[in-house]
Amino acid sequence: MIRAGSLTAPQRVELMGLARSGLVEHRVARRANALLLLDEGWSCERVAEALFVDEDTVRRWGKCYLRGGLAELTSFDVGGSASHLTPTQEDAVRTYLAQRLPRTTRQIGAFIEKEFGVVYESRSGLIALSHRLGLEYLEPELVGRKLDADKQRAFLDSYEKLLNSLGPDEAVVFADAVHPTHAARPVGCWAPKKGPTPALEQTSGRQRPNVHGAIDLKDRQDRF
Repeated sequence: MIRAGSLTAPQRVELMGLARSGLVEHRVARRANALLLLDEGWSCERVAEALFVDEDTVRRWGKCYLRGGLAELTSFDVGGSASHLTPTQEDAVRTYLAQRLPRTTRQIGAFIEKEFGVVYESRSGLIALSHRLGLEYLEPELVGRKLDADKQRAFLDSYEKLLNSLGPDEAVVFADAVHPTHAARPVGCWAPKKGPTPALEQTSGRQRPNVHGAIDLKDRQDRF
């Protein structure tokens, strides 16, 4: 049974990830939450009262995790963890996800229904399937557009020289134009857990003028 301080740091990290994630099934997050509370020193009775389950259920969750780790903790005897797809079909879905990086589970469900005629009735089922296939929902990283390492190094060198040459009453001030939205906005997607983080090259709209206000020089009235 899980007692106070019995979980290792990696175990706490993986359970905390499940408990805090908004993408996993509620029942999985609740199990992870229960184990973390036990590790904090809560009794089975107190955990059961907090999560509105019985004590034997909490004990069973602890035994499942100690016996089979995350795989057994997230499986369900009533069929919740069973896939509606064959291994061959799962491989096809895994390939589709890795190649297309769909933004939503709706896209995943549409692909499965079109290719195999299998309908997933709930979003949670598609989330569980995606996790079982080794994918997770990732936010892409923005990659700067037209980066030049040599120019960056040259700027840093010149900036360092400038700082070293400033007088006691001088300072360096940076200014830039204000653009409401001129760059690409990244959105999350389903991607392989062990694969590289998706990257998105920034787009630039600095060539477009953004007029927030103007003064009519004829009658001196503001125009917004």
